[in-house]
Amino acid sequence: MCKVPSGSPALTVFYDGACPLCRSEIGLYTTCRGADQVAFVNVAELPAGDVIPGLNKSAALARFHVMQRDGRLESGAAGFARLWLALPGWRWLGRLVSLPGIAQAAELGYRLFLPIRPGLQWLIRKVR
Repeated sequence: MCKVPSGSPALTVFYDGACPLCRSEIGLYTTCRGADQVAFVNVAELPAGDVIPGLNKSAALARFHVMQRDGRLESGAAGFARLWLALPGWRWLGRLVSLPGIAQAAELGYRLFLPIRPGLQWLIRKVR
């Protein structure tokens, strides 16, 4: 099980560090103002089983998840919106993606992206 970093971060992000797309995107976020209030957990480095109660490793690798300070989990587009809301330079996008209608469209787009992610990962690895 993952030990969430001490200091009670505002948000804990669980990401697939074995995915070059995910690594690159998370790398960008870690350089942003406000990132010091976010704990970034590379799930690929964790042992099999539960990452935290209610989230196992396979689910965490299959879909983007964030946990708020109070323990609430969000995933997919809602998880990205929550992360963006925590980063001042991205807050505008978090607000936009949280709007009714746009939130549903963003989630649909995320679900359509998930099946092609492995192919994109393969392609990126081949190019590098």
